[in-house]
Amino acid sequence: MGVIQKQSISGTIYSYIGVILGFVITAILYTRALTTEQVGLLRVMVSYATLFALFASLGINAVSVRMFPYFRDKGKKHHGFLGLALLVALVGFLITTIIFLLLRPYIADQAQDKSELFIEYFYYVIPLIFFTLLFNVFDTYYRVLYNAVKGILVKEVIQRSGILVVIILYFIGTIGFHEMVLLYILVMISPSVLLFISLIRSRQLFLKPDFGFLNKDLRKEMISVGFYGILASYSGILVMNIDVLMVNDMLGLTEAGIYTVTFYFGTLILVPLRTMGKISSVIISDAWKKEDYQTINSIYKKSSLSLSVVGILLFIGIWGNIDNVFHIINDDYLPGKMVIFYIGLANLFDIALGVSSHIIVNSKHYRYLSYFMVALAIFLILTNLILIPIIGIVGAAIASLISKFLFNTIKFLFLYRKFGFQPFDMKYPLLIVIALLTYWISTFIPPFSNFIVDIIIRSAVITILFAVPVYYFRISDDINKKVNDTLLKLKAKI
Repeated sequence: MGVIQKQSISGTIYSYIGVILGFVITAILYTRALTTEQVGLLRVMVSYATLFALFASLGINAVSVRMFPYFRDKGKKHHGFLGLALLVALVGFLITTIIFLLLRPYIADQAQDKSELFIEYFYYVIPLIFFTLLFNVFDTYYRVLYNAVKGILVKEVIQRSGILVVIILYFIGTIGFHEMVLLYILVMISPSVLLFISLIRSRQLFLKPDFGFLNKDLRKEMISVGFYGILASYSGILVMNIDVLMVNDMLGLTEAGIYTVTFYFGTLILVPLRTMGKISSVIISDAWKKEDYQTINSIYKKSSLSLSVVGILLFIGIWGNIDNVFHIINDDYLPGKMVIFYIGLANLFDIALGVSSHIIVNSKHYRYLSYFMVALAIFLILTNLILIPIIGIVGAAIASLISKFLFNTIKFLFLYRKFGFQPFDMKYPLLIVIALLTYWISTFIPPFSNFIVDIIIRSAVITILFAVPVYYFRISDDINKKVNDTLLKLKAKI
């Protein structure tokens, strides 16, 4: 757990710097500098790029995490694994680009009248696909080299800082909308360029594949892992993006823009999980290779409990300040108020199961996660098709809530029946009671005329009401240990 704890701290710091930047960009600048249609355009472009880039990888990222322990040998340049990964990605990009271009008539027909702005910038998605693909390959490579923080830094901090500058330039009138989109795309592709340069400087850019190392059994296993990795990864990204694409398709860019901004607030609680997942997946993969079930179960339990504490605090903090949220973003986004609640609640199910997906995908039963993810994607599409026409963008959020509850229930039962792993104990009911009492008490705080003062006071009260009993009842030993270590360091300095 040492590597996980060490990188989780720095990774979480960078992630939350990214959260602050993302908040300024999404909640303050987007809502003031851009129309809801323009916000929808930027999100839809990135969503298409993310979806097609995952397909273009042909499962090589899943192969990297699961199979790299067999290639790991710095003296032999890891048998040229990075070169092999890039070769696979290049083939996938060519296939994906052809498919994307063939789909243009269908996408254009669907976008007519509702999303014409997207058609104007349709071809700009292709470079986004390519560089998103490269980033995913480089980021995964860094992760298997036990450096998950590098990708978090360039993606969450450097990229978002660039976006901030671009939107500000547009907001103050220095550049026009077209120039803003061009610069936005350049900023979006910058992380892959920065990781490429970093690999050169760290002398880790080994591009010559060692095909002689790929014996028949290894090739067979890599193809199998890659195939099911495509299903799992693509379904996962589809789940993260299909709602906004379906909202755009069924309701238009304006509604997609509203959904994008309010969806952002509901996903804030996932930041710790994404950070820990990136770091722990490689440790879990190594543990499976050694058949170290105790380490895997320990990571599962500790990650679930620690993440649940942080996730629940963020959820009640956001919902406790929900009126203040709409003081920050303008009234155009009020139709998405309940989107924040349902997406936040849906993501709590992900938080509660900790790194369960990483445990399954790195085990010998990795195929099952692909089946689960495909089922989740299909069910999410069906529930969106039913609920969006009835309830609009709130229907998309409820579809996510229902789908994620079922998905996480299936993962829980699978790990329990196959390995006897399950993360829950009597601390969880106590944690829920503390959360409910904290939120209930916070509702008695009278609103202040200045919403910034209100946010500060309300958030401070919620944090104290929640954190004190969590610490006192030792809900999470890891969190208590971190708090105690911090207090000891402060005491020593004083």
